[in-house]
Amino acid sequence: MNSREENELAMLLRTAIAGDEKAYAAFLGRTASIVRGFARRKIVQGGVDAEDVVQETLLAIHTKRHTWITDAPVLPWIYAIARFKLIDAFRKRGRRVEIEIGEIAETFAQPESETVSDREINRILEGLAPGQRSVVASISIDGRSIIETAETFGMTETAVRVALHRGLRSIAKKFGRS
Repeated sequence: MNSREENELAMLLRTAIAGDEKAYAAFLGRTASIVRGFARRKIVQGGVDAEDVVQETLLAIHTKRHTWITDAPVLPWIYAIARFKLIDAFRKRGRRVEIEIGEIAETFAQPESETVSDREINRILEGLAPGQRSVVASISIDGRSIIETAETFGMTETAVRVALHRGLRSIAKKFGRS
């Protein structure tokens, strides 16, 4: 900004402090543009929103406008407030870095698909008692509910749950996952 623009901005703030609302609106509009450019230049990595810095700076200017020395340049005062608000924003963010998930999604490992052949399933089920085998197959393979399985085999729901639990525990023990 050149000295003419500096003088215009200082004149707007002096007039605003004297009570001119239009001058104050013009001052805030021009100041917002200045601070926005400053914040965007300083924010190299994400995590801090330039518009948040602008709003916090304008709020601080509003509440502290009486501290500005009317015959002093206004831009150093504005930049000092903006710098402190930018530092505050980085402090709030902390040391964490925020990255959009879409930017790194392709780097995640794809889940491994474990497929078990019908022959392996039959081999696993053969080690179970007949009642357990029927219940485990009905629920775990056929996808029936406990109620459906109980009705199919003429059992109570509790008996189905017990048979399922015992059958799964037996399979886990056999394959070393007890």
